[in-house]
Amino acid sequence: MADTEQGNQTSLTEFILLGFGSVPELKILLFLLILVIYSVTMAGNILIVVLVVTDQHLHTPMYFFLGNLSWLETCYTSTVLPRMMASLLTGDRTISIGGCITQFYFVGFLAATECCLLAAMSYDRYLAICKPLHYATLMNGSFCLQLAAGSWISGFLGIIIIVSFMLQLTFCGANEIDHFFCESTQIIHLYCNNIYQVELVISIVAASITLPSFALTVTSYICIISTILQISSTSRRQKAFSTCSSHLIVVTIFYGTLIILYLLPKTNTLRDLNKVFSVFYTILTPMTNPFIYSLRNKEVKEALRKIVSKCVDFKRIQKCY
Repeated sequence: MADTEQGNQTSLTEFILLGFGSVPELKILLFLLILVIYSVTMAGNILIVVLVVTDQHLHTPMYFFLGNLSWLETCYTSTVLPRMMASLLTGDRTISIGGCITQFYFVGFLAATECCLLAAMSYDRYLAICKPLHYATLMNGSFCLQLAAGSWISGFLGIIIIVSFMLQLTFCGANEIDHFFCESTQIIHLYCNNIYQVELVISIVAASITLPSFALTVTSYICIISTILQISSTSRRQKAFSTCSSHLIVVTIFYGTLIILYLLPKTNTLRDLNKVFSVFYTILTPMTNPFIYSLRNKEVKEALRKIVSKCVDFKRIQKCY
């Protein structure tokens, strides 16, 4: 029995990502759909980054954090979707253990960083609306850099702790992951060792990053909403709310999906529903964020209009020559 177990441990070199099941007739349709989503996501988020960098009017704390968030979303999407498209195109659903751990690392790192960035953006909106006279002093360039760097470093260190612990354990038995990417709850059940310790480490690290970020975000918006409701002028109230409405929508989608996803019972009947909610926070949220921020934001739309105008003028000059 010991020899068999040891053999299973050493022979396991790759996993099979089951994705959404074996549906050959839908592979091309799914590939084209995901390709469109990936293209739109990359174009939208990269455009936001370019606008924030090039337009002087967007060199403010709010857009500095938005640029960080958009760059994060391009990385997030690129961690999951290219691998999924390759699988649909070639039919090869295998992924090496090293590749799976690497994908898990980047998904976890970027998700943790996003929690921190959303909290930093919430705090920025709190200072802008609740402490307008002190906003410029408190939210200066140095403090913005510290908040952004702290968000990226927190995500990096948190997931490094988890991955370092996971690398000390061995896999054995079934090598199938019933998901479209290497998700933590799926990976840990493939370990030969007692998974209680792994689950405990993941829970502690996730709670230490997610709960403070979520608490800061909720507290900031409670104060923001309370302050807005105290404004007597309807026009001023609408203007104040418009400065944070886009971010509030993004926060609600992100945390709402995560809460539903990880509160769902881990049963076979709800496994497909789990995948659907995973699609929201790994695929659809990064795609919709640029639209939410651009369609509801005058400054972004104005910056976009300027870039389009410059491109049109440049083409006209080229035609003249």
